[in-house]
Amino acid sequence: MAHVIYIKLKHHKTVQSNEKVFLRDIAWIQAEDEVKRKLEQLFISEVKKEDLTYKVLDIFTIIEKIRKLYPEYEIETIGPAQTILKLQKKHSKIFPLYVVFIWCLLFIGSAMAIINFHYDVSMEEVQERIHYMITGEEGRSILWFQIPYSLGLGLGMILFFNHIFKKKLNEEPSPLDIEMHNYDEDIRRYVSYHENELVERNED
Repeated sequence: MAHVIYIKLKHHKTVQSNEKVFLRDIAWIQAEDEVKRKLEQLFISEVKKEDLTYKVLDIFTIIEKIRKLYPEYEIETIGPAQTILKLQKKHSKIFPLYVVFIWCLLFIGSAMAIINFHYDVSMEEVQERIHYMITGEEGRSILWFQIPYSLGLGLGMILFFNHIFKKKLNEEPSPLDIEMHNYDEDIRRYVSYHENELVERNED
């Protein structure tokens, strides 16, 4: 019976500059215990300062390294054909004044967007009409209706995005989480595609 090594690459991994990447960091391995221990220690690559934000590791490179250790073993790959290393760079210091400026800018921008939307759909007239239908009175202040509506609008945004600052209300992903996940997936597909394109040019 032939000996088999099963390899399943991870989609991506965040790494630091000058970090050494071993097979255990980017893949799940299934094999005999001794073989598995040695493969987990198999050196794959080293992230250097001159590397860009993303670095692609192809399954063929990994298979080549494994075959040098175990040429008699059959290698079965499962899942993605590439792992993308994302270099985590040091974040620059954020000044409190800068945070306050951005917060105010976003607050004013979103407030203007909401106000303009309500003006376009004649929300005030609609609320006055609802007030008249309920009370039968015209010309009186409708703050009793507008204040709960405004609070409900803010509460609805919190429930929709499923976040209060950094705390999530439940484990269900919010639309923003899903969009960010799709954005990351698009980036990984783009990086993988252009990596393959670069390899084909070098071969030609």
